[in-house]
Amino acid sequence: MLEQANFLHVKELGGLELLKARYHQKQFSKHVHEGYCIGVIEEGAQSFFRTGQLHTAPKGDIILVNADEIHTGSSAVESGWGYRAIYPTPEMLFDISQDFFTLKNSVPWFPTAVVRDLGLAQQLCLLFDLLEQKENSLLKESMYLSTIARLISRYGKAKLTPTELPEAQRKIEVIKDLLSSSPEHDYSLSELAAYVGLSPWHFLREFKKYTGLPPHSWLVQLRLQKARQLLKQGHNIAITAQNSGFSDQSHFNRHFKKAMGVTPSQYMLNFKLIT
Repeated sequence: MLEQANFLHVKELGGLELLKARYHQKQFSKHVHEGYCIGVIEEGAQSFFRTGQLHTAPKGDIILVNADEIHTGSSAVESGWGYRAIYPTPEMLFDISQDFFTLKNSVPWFPTAVVRDLGLAQQLCLLFDLLEQKENSLLKESMYLSTIARLISRYGKAKLTPTELPEAQRKIEVIKDLLSSSPEHDYSLSELAAYVGLSPWHFLREFKKYTGLPPHSWLVQLRLQKARQLLKQGHNIAITAQNSGFSDQSHFNRHFKKAMGVTPSQYMLNFKLIT
C-alpha cells in the first residue's frame, strides 16, 4: 500500500495548509509544526505521542496538537490510517480566539490530544471538503471561522505568553527567537550558550527542558519550516536546501521526508494553491 500525502494551500485564508494523507507503515519521529494540527481520522487509527503520553485516535476522532508542541505519528492498526488536517498558525487563531477568553492577548491551547465529538468532526470534514474547492471565498471564510470558533469554545483554553519569565526560560526564549530569525546559520553550542551567558552544559539541559528537543533538533525543525516557505514560493529544491541551512540536498531530503511523510519533490508535485 502506497503512502500518500497531498498538500493544499488556501490563498484566501492566508495560505492555510490542508493535508490529505493515507499512511500504512509511515512513522513520524519527534517533530514540531509552526502551526496547530487540527485533524480528523477518516480511516483506520493513528497512534501519536503528545503531552508526555501516547494517544490513540480511531476513525471519527479529532486530533489536536498545539503549535510548537513535540509529537510523533504512526499507525495504531495494521491497515494504517488516513486523515485530513489543517495547520493554522497562532497568528491565524489569535483574532478568532479573543472573544472566547477573559484573558486578552492570549492564544488557544488545547489540553486534550484526542476528542470524540461526532458533530464537530462532521463539521470539520465539511470544512475540508469546501477548502478543496475553487472559489466561493465568502463561504470558505465563514465556514472556517465558525468551525474554529466552535472548536476553541468547546476545547480550547487561554495560553498567555508570560511577560516575566524565570531567568533560564527567558534566556531560552531569546535563543528560540535568534534561531527563528536565521535558521540557515551554522550555530555552535558554545556560541548559543555564550549569547545568553550560560555554560554549554547548562544551556543544553535548559533548552531541552523548555522545548522538549535539544538545540540541533529544534534548529532542524526551523530549517524545515523555512524550506516549506521557500518551496511554496517556487524555489527549486537545491536552492531551498542551501538557503535553509542544510549541508546538501540528500540531507535535506532525508529530514524533510522524516518530518513530512513525503520528499520535497513529492511535496511540490502535490502542491496546489486553492483560489
